[in-house]
Amino acid sequence: MGYQQKLLGVVASTGILSIMLLGSFAPAWAADYKQAPMLDEQVKAGKLPAVANRLPEKPYVETMVDGVGKYGGTLRTTILANGDQYNLTRTIANELLVRWDPQWKKVMPSLAEEFKASDDATTYTFKLRKGLKWSDGHPFTADDIMFWYEDVFMNNALSPAKNPTFTVAGKPVKVTKIDDQTVEFKFESPYGLFLQQLAYGQGHLPVIYPKHYLSQFHEKYNKEGIPALLKANPAAGDWVALFNSKVSLSFQPPFWQNLDLPTLNPWVLTVPYADSERVAATRNPYYWKVDTAGNQLPYIDNVTWAKLDDPQVMALKMTSGEFDFAFRHINNSTFKSVLFDGQKTGNYRIVDVKDLPASDAAILLNLTSTDPVKRKIFQNKDFRIALSHAINRQEIIDLVYVGQGAPAQVAAQPEHELYNERQAKQYTEYDPKRSAEILDKIMPKKDAEGFRLDETGKRFTINFMVADVFGLSYPDIMQMVQQYAKDVGIDIQIRTTDRARLNTMWAANEQDAYIWNCVGGLSDAYTDVRCYMPFQKADIFFAVRWAEWYSNHNTGEEPPANIKELMAAYDRVNAAVTDDDRREKMKEFLNLSADNFLNIGISRPMPKYMMVSNNLKNVVNGLPIAGNLWHPAPTLTQWYFDKPTK
Repeated sequence: MGYQQKLLGVVASTGILSIMLLGSFAPAWAADYKQAPMLDEQVKAGKLPAVANRLPEKPYVETMVDGVGKYGGTLRTTILANGDQYNLTRTIANELLVRWDPQWKKVMPSLAEEFKASDDATTYTFKLRKGLKWSDGHPFTADDIMFWYEDVFMNNALSPAKNPTFTVAGKPVKVTKIDDQTVEFKFESPYGLFLQQLAYGQGHLPVIYPKHYLSQFHEKYNKEGIPALLKANPAAGDWVALFNSKVSLSFQPPFWQNLDLPTLNPWVLTVPYADSERVAATRNPYYWKVDTAGNQLPYIDNVTWAKLDDPQVMALKMTSGEFDFAFRHINNSTFKSVLFDGQKTGNYRIVDVKDLPASDAAILLNLTSTDPVKRKIFQNKDFRIALSHAINRQEIIDLVYVGQGAPAQVAAQPEHELYNERQAKQYTEYDPKRSAEILDKIMPKKDAEGFRLDETGKRFTINFMVADVFGLSYPDIMQMVQQYAKDVGIDIQIRTTDRARLNTMWAANEQDAYIWNCVGGLSDAYTDVRCYMPFQKADIFFAVRWAEWYSNHNTGEEPPANIKELMAAYDRVNAAVTDDDRREKMKEFLNLSADNFLNIGISRPMPKYMMVSNNLKNVVNGLPIAGNLWHPAPTLTQWYFDKPTK
């Protein structure tokens, strides 16, 4: 069915279907598990239990690409110095209750060895693997999920806006503990996309809150001890800030600064992201997956990231052989020729990656700006149309993207069954005359320099925040957009920043506008609609206050009728139980999104790639990228070096 994701277990003739896949049954060699040699001494010294006692009763059995691998080595890669925590989530933080298979075709069990879905798509039951353990050896049970639900998600101080992954029509899920290994997620209305969303970017939330560790920072469990902890952490201010400094709702930087936070992931941090030069992680001795021969995964002992400020330096270090793996920020047309030519000297090969977002670069105006004049103009669809017609996309593609790309708005890609030609191509013609005619009706008066005046008589100026990320030359693109806008009388002022500061600004609704990429183009077209409508506050780009309202109608700002209609259309997508119905509802939603024209796309992206050492095996070619957790995860645990590395 093309890229239509098939939801396992939602519809069955019996009403409820139980899903049990590879890893649910104890293999014949369960008594003869093997471990990495680096752990042998700790076991002999009694510092670690034997490997069979560290694994769950039924570990997940990973299917190998090239075959059973070898233990050892350090994977050397790189990371930007600020705001690049998603680089970490896509490598060492990818464990969820359920997961997509590596080709993004179906949802599979993961931490949950079995799951059930009711035929009306309102109730989902998950049975955890018995014997799962956090990286410190403490059991992971239903109590940890209930801690997340009762004490974090439903706590208004910690979660004032409820994550939309766990809400339907603004109403939050109800989670119930059935027994130590079983939890039930129940929604008031049908939520046919829940398993897909749970296997996607925000599905980590129920499994990153170890109750035994985090309780000490929670007022409910340690009210008398909190004052002493705050005294030792004066920057926190209150218990909420203290709690959030130890973990974070969406893998933001605090998650990567706390070396004491137990995890279920394959590697655990040893050098935090706050370090000035590098980030480092070592294997989790309690990791719960094995290969087909009973070897505990991962094969690679350690992972290190060199922290760099410049994607050009990343590319040069890759070609000189200093990294074993790299993809973010340099896997684009800007660096492709250099990286292609450097394969021999760098001892690496280029591997295809199916990374086709909805847009490589999009103009994102803040529709909920606190400035009433700018808000009114930004919310005017005709203004957005005028600005779109003012942009010479082909010139940007020729000069910045080296001719690779095509003029396009934010839209599902042509390869996808949801491709909407009207949405992709509307208002992409370079037509400054038409742009000026539209703007003359909105802001007819100009100053002595030819810039348009707003209704207060002041020059209308858009302060564009720009971060040089992804190796996509956003500053270069914005300088060209700045000139195109000037030609039709719009004053754009460029404000450069790093990604961390930009994250803070959009979360606080402080920006006028900025340029970024947009997800939802291929693998994640159904599940990540944050560029088609205001959707997730954590990563929303253009209307934070409306997104807050969508998550929880008691917070944020109620949007206008047309936006509420768009949100209701996506609610109908969520409610659809069958694939066919979901596809039709999604097409209706995308048509409505096209009608609203909320964001301005620049170019349709071209396929991406990654660089991997010639010594690395079990690397999937053509692995899809989608969300924050899915590249190169979930396959990195089976990577191994066929030649020894230090």
